[in-house]
Amino acid sequence: MHITITGNLGSGKSTICKILEDKYGFEIYSTGKVQRELARQMNMTTLEMNQLMCSDHKYDNMIDDTTARISRENPDKNIIFDSRLAWHFVEKSFKVFLSVDLNIAAERVLKDNRGKEEQYSSVEEAKEKLFQRAQTENLRYKDIYNLDYFNFSNYNLVVESTYASPELIASVIMKEAKDYYGLVADNHGDMVKVSRILLSPKSLYKEEVNKEEANALKSKIVEYGKIKGLPDVRIAAQKDGDNYQVLSGMNEVKAAKEAEVPFLLTALDIH
Repeated sequence: MHITITGNLGSGKSTICKILEDKYGFEIYSTGKVQRELARQMNMTTLEMNQLMCSDHKYDNMIDDTTARISRENPDKNIIFDSRLAWHFVEKSFKVFLSVDLNIAAERVLKDNRGKEEQYSSVEEAKEKLFQRAQTENLRYKDIYNLDYFNFSNYNLVVESTYASPELIASVIMKEAKDYYGLVADNHGDMVKVSRILLSPKSLYKEEVNKEEANALKSKIVEYGKIKGLPDVRIAAQKDGDNYQVLSGMNEVKAAKEAEVPFLLTALDIH
């Protein structure tokens, strides 16, 4: 089984990959480590390395060619590719994107010890640098490969890491990956098109649910509280930056938030 994991900076990719390695026996291949080592050797920050890669594509090609080769040579190994673009270069994989609120991402990277190549003096500086780096990388991917990195339809699973624990996310990824590969087996080994977006009710509705609303939704809150997996409900939302506008299913979102349901299956429009 090959799982490719990418996502927003600070979304917890490395932590979740380590859990999948320790608990489920996967081997990790991280292109981020390769890129950070290149930056260290060249005495650059990671952002400066990304800016250099915009003008000199040999570094991208080196990393991407290696990723494709490893996947081709090890079709029967359980490998996690912790990589920005492995979802594009690994021909057969379960493709995961981890999303996270930029404020939480900045707090996380500020606390991490990522070496002198990624150091920040404040949350605000971390937010600015993370945003700049994401924009730089996205432009580079469009220029080199004509890819829209932040188009969620590229992935089999988008899961939000803002509020959920890495352990929970790892277990969700494994369940979804097993279900996906079951579909692949039923399809005689050919990959199938599946795209599921799991977002936190806390992100979908950031305000407090008032007492009157909670009372009106009491039965639904109790129902959701008894469910161990995901509620059998699909809501629709529109994304604009780090904010969401719920288009349908607001009562379900509020009930799920009160019941501390970690994720809701979401049909998402991005603008």
